[in-house]
Amino acid sequence: MKGIWKNSEVKELFEVVEDFKEKNKSLKLAFVSHAQKYGRKPNSVRNYYYHEVDNLKIDGNRLEKLGINLSLHNKTNVTYFSPDEEKELMKEVDSMVQKGVSVRKACLTLSGGDVNQMLRYQNKYRNFLAKNKKNCEKIDKNDKLSKPDNVIAFKKTGKTLSDSEVQSLFMGLVRLVKRNAMEESEEAYKSRLTQANENLRKAIARLSLTQRDNDKLKEELSKVKTENSRLVNLNLQLRCDKAEKLRQKLEQKER
Repeated sequence: MKGIWKNSEVKELFEVVEDFKEKNKSLKLAFVSHAQKYGRKPNSVRNYYYHEVDNLKIDGNRLEKLGINLSLHNKTNVTYFSPDEEKELMKEVDSMVQKGVSVRKACLTLSGGDVNQMLRYQNKYRNFLAKNKKNCEKIDKNDKLSKPDNVIAFKKTGKTLSDSEVQSLFMGLVRLVKRNAMEESEEAYKSRLTQANENLRKAIARLSLTQRDNDKLKEELSKVKTENSRLVNLNLQLRCDKAEKLRQKLEQKER
C-alpha cells in the first residue's frame, strides 16, 4: 500500500536526497522524483522525510539498521529576510551576475558553500525578479502609452501664413520644380552627348584604315555629327517647352 513505507524505500529516499544535495539540486525535485517512482504525492514524501529525520535522531538502532548518515540530513529552520538583508542580497547577486556569474554560482558563493542556504538565496532572488518584472513591465507599458520616444512636442503659435507668404512659398516650389526639370534634362543631354563623343573618338581612331573603311567611317562620322546636332536642338527645345509650361501654370495660378 502507498501509506506503508518499507525500509528499502526509506533508505532510497535518503539516498536520493543526498544525491540531489551533492549535485546542488533543489530538495523539492528530489521529493518529486521519489514520488513519481512510487506513486506518491510530493508533499507526502516531503512530510515523511522530515518526520523520519526527527525519528532517527532518537532511534539509534533503526538509524544503524538503515545505514543512513544523519549528518547529511540536518533540518533547517525557516528564517525570513529583513528588508535590509533582502536589499543587500539582491545587490550582491546582481553585481556578480553582471560580471558573468550564474545566479546559482553567485548564491552558492554568498552562502559559503552551504547548499541549503544557497537554495534559500536563489529562491529569494528569483522570486524578487519575478515580482519586480511585472511591475517594470507595467511601468514601461504606461510610459510608452503616455508618450512615444520618437515624438517631439512643438509649441502651437496660433499664427497663420499671410497671402504674400503663401505666394512666396508657392513661387519657391515652382523654382524648385523648374530647377529639377532642367537638371534632369541636362543630365539626359550630357549622357547622350558623352556617348556621341565616345563614338566620335572611336571613329577618329579608325581613320587609319583602308580607303574603303575610311568611306564607311566618314558616313558614320556624319551620322554622329547629325545625331549630336539633333541632341543639342532637342535639349534646347525641351528647355523651352518646360519653361513655357511653368509660365502658363503661374499665369493660371495668379488668376
